[in-house]
Amino acid sequence: MLSETKLKALKEISGDFSRDEAVWASGFLAGIAGISAAVQHQVTSDIDTDVVSPKKITLAYGTETGNSKKLAVELAGVIKKKGVQVKLADLSQYKPKDLAKEDLFFIIISTQGEGDPPVLAKKFYDHIHENDLNISHLKFGVLALGDSSYPLFCKTGEDIDSRFEVLGAQRILPLKRCDIDYEQEAHVWAEHILDVANKTKESSQKTAVAVKTSTGRKKYQGKISTIINLNDIGSDKETYHIEIETEEPLMYSPGDALGVIAFNSKDEVEEIISLTGIDPEKQIKTAKITASAKELLYKHLNISYLLKTTVAQYAQITGHSIPEVRLSLLDLLRIYPVKNADELEQFIPVLTGQSPRLYSVSSSFEAHGDSEIHITVAKSEFFINEKKQNGLCSGFLAEFKEGEDIEFYIQEAKHFRLPKPEKDIIMIGPGTGIAPFRSFLYERDAVGAEGRNWLFFGDRTFVSDFLYQAELQDFLKTGALAHLDLAFSRDTAEKIYVQHKLEQKAEEVYHWLEGGASLYVCGAKEPMSKEVEKTILNIIQDKGKHSPEQAQNYLEELELSGRYVKDVY
Repeated sequence: MLSETKLKALKEISGDFSRDEAVWASGFLAGIAGISAAVQHQVTSDIDTDVVSPKKITLAYGTETGNSKKLAVELAGVIKKKGVQVKLADLSQYKPKDLAKEDLFFIIISTQGEGDPPVLAKKFYDHIHENDLNISHLKFGVLALGDSSYPLFCKTGEDIDSRFEVLGAQRILPLKRCDIDYEQEAHVWAEHILDVANKTKESSQKTAVAVKTSTGRKKYQGKISTIINLNDIGSDKETYHIEIETEEPLMYSPGDALGVIAFNSKDEVEEIISLTGIDPEKQIKTAKITASAKELLYKHLNISYLLKTTVAQYAQITGHSIPEVRLSLLDLLRIYPVKNADELEQFIPVLTGQSPRLYSVSSSFEAHGDSEIHITVAKSEFFINEKKQNGLCSGFLAEFKEGEDIEFYIQEAKHFRLPKPEKDIIMIGPGTGIAPFRSFLYERDAVGAEGRNWLFFGDRTFVSDFLYQAELQDFLKTGALAHLDLAFSRDTAEKIYVQHKLEQKAEEVYHWLEGGASLYVCGAKEPMSKEVEKTILNIIQDKGKHSPEQAQNYLEELELSGRYVKDVY
């Protein structure tokens, strides 16, 4: 037996040992004592009886906007620091046959559209659903990213989790659904992976303990103080600058978004009531609220563009044979009428909740104070069967008058943040993509940021569509804007877009990137952001003398370091 002094010293030395260090130390002491290798093997076997051996894990991600990838890279770094080997895998390139070689397999994946997988992960998603794989050896866990405001919240993650179970894989972490504020819960999930990989079975069983979900969004009550159409006479567009004042102090940062839940058209709701004969005051219970039929149809439920699955449920209730389509509730009722009001009453709870719409904040807390917030909204117009339609929320907002009340919330955008004040930034934001960059410019100007600011802006015509023209020219005069490059596509015989302006300034753009500048893109995903990214890759390849693969790696490094950020829609 050790003396009390030696025992105390041994405890102090070994108190912070990892499992590997403890096993090594036991072997070292056994060697000193002359214990045979066979006996030592029995000792270490006994130690392993209740321990899950450290193993190499695979952390795969499927991403559309880059959030899943960024999170996977971050969590992989955390896990590696704890002594566990991690292989990162992009599901867009992952070969499903390699599942046979995996042991511990964890997935981070987002959900798009009507519960669809990210486009780049669809091949993997389809393969596991269309083939009878033998993955009974596999131990897995899924972290699903989504937004609970939408009806098919985290559906892709749910589908993969249930499909892996059907294929015989062993779920060692319960499915984790993460809302938009996912960082804290994701890090706890990573700790659970470490439990599985490195700790006792008893510890690993604790991974099933539910994590408290984030609290709901804070709602603000505001009043429209200003609403101005930024497009001039002759434009075929309507883009509104909207200022909202509040009595309660606001807190937000450049890059954040303002969320609004739009009400449906009163005329459309009245026509639905008239067509069906439903009692407008009839109280109906839905998943989230009990209210009158009229209030539900006006304020709470989506009636403008029903999901295909919702239309299918309508067909089941009414007995109509309806092809796989998306229609508004009013058009559905006109083409495939209900037999009586009871059928509509039965269908109303099936309707999904009204989803919020997000608009980039275009004001600055530092410049405009804590009692007002600005957004920039393009009124969306389109035709269905030759009938002109307005976008639900943009039309809703465009109809507001000064002095009217509005409810909203702030959606934090942790990925779309300004760099340090001394760093340069390049902003590419045609159309309403300029909104967050107006916020950036006001913020950097207000705090006296030393970094240079370069904006690429474009729209249709200089005369009618130069949004925030006077403000941008003032920023240019004062030096808050170092460069302002403009592309107005309808003012020249050959259409000029922001990517063409980037090409013209390729040498200087690359020089700024090499000097540490951050690159931001905001606006339409298709085709703008794709064309801009192609141009950036060409600039890196040409001016940096890189191969296509090296240019892609260069851009990915910018993205991983937070220096290439997109907010596209």
